[in-house]
Amino acid sequence: MMDVREIRKYLPHRYPFLLVDRVLELEEGKYIKGYKNISVNEEVFNGHFPDVPIFPGVMIVEALAQVSGILGFKTLGQKPEDGYLYLFGGIDNVRFKRQVVPGDRLQLESEVVSERRGIWKFACKASVEGELAASANVLCAVKKV
Repeated sequence: MMDVREIRKYLPHRYPFLLVDRVLELEEGKYIKGYKNISVNEEVFNGHFPDVPIFPGVMIVEALAQVSGILGFKTLGQKPEDGYLYLFGGIDNVRFKRQVVPGDRLQLESEVVSERRGIWKFACKASVEGELAASANVLCAVKKV
């Protein structure tokens, strides 16, 4: 299990763009499970339907990419401080099935599908109380900076 202090060692993101609150399970090279608590105080709700706050789908996909980045970094034994970043390489087969609103706990899951020459493919899903909110295949590229 990883709390936000340890997560910040594996992601370069910071408030308000750090979208993983906790990692519950992680098997290097295989899968990761974590979550993001959706609060009514999220900055994004100031402009994204303030009278009917819905967490943006693009932010859900970003949260899935971030949890995938943690898995990749842990698998390779690297951290951003070592001079590496995981960058979006692509997003395929994105589907949104349920709205995510303040008070929800967004469960994030990512599984390694493949890795070739620094390009990782992850099968990801986000859910709330067991109900699928979104799914996507996320491609990330490891880059030395």
